[in-house]
Amino acid sequence: MSQPRVVLDEDDVRRTLVRIAHEIVEKHAGRPVALVGIHRRGAHLAKRLHALVCDLLETEVPLGDIDIAFYRDDLSTRHADPEVHSTHLPFRLEEYSVVLVDDVLYTGRTARAGIDALFDYGRPARVQLAVLADRGHRELPIRPDYVGKNLPTSREERVNVRVTEVDGVDEVAIVSLQEALT
Repeated sequence: MSQPRVVLDEDDVRRTLVRIAHEIVEKHAGRPVALVGIHRRGAHLAKRLHALVCDLLETEVPLGDIDIAFYRDDLSTRHADPEVHSTHLPFRLEEYSVVLVDDVLYTGRTARAGIDALFDYGRPARVQLAVLADRGHRELPIRPDYVGKNLPTSREERVNVRVTEVDGVDEVAIVSLQEALT
């Protein structure tokens, strides 16, 4: 049984989020920006990015989170009872460039579902994507605007993002798919 290969530890995750926050502030120079996290871990990462961006801008920026459970295109192949979270978008999307935040970008289907869900609530001025890890293997023409770490992986591997708020630790690890399923 092989051990997960940790590619980002707690300090790496913190530094990565600080860098992404700086990039978001730099790319939006004076334009209104909002952060929206995709449930589950993306919402926690968005909350952390929100604190960092607000500190850098010395002003409050809108923060929301979105559930994509019923926007996925693989509902028929997933659990019969998907875990559903509530969506919180306490601001008008039309007034902002929205940075959609997720933990891992893989095929692009989750990001597409997030965009579909956003547009059911309004039409943002612009949508960008921020991810902690990009592992490649895209099935849709989706590319992140902000990337914490590019992780070359095979389809026989899985990228596990763990965050303190859910898992008690911050780390990104690569495990074999066989190990992940056991």
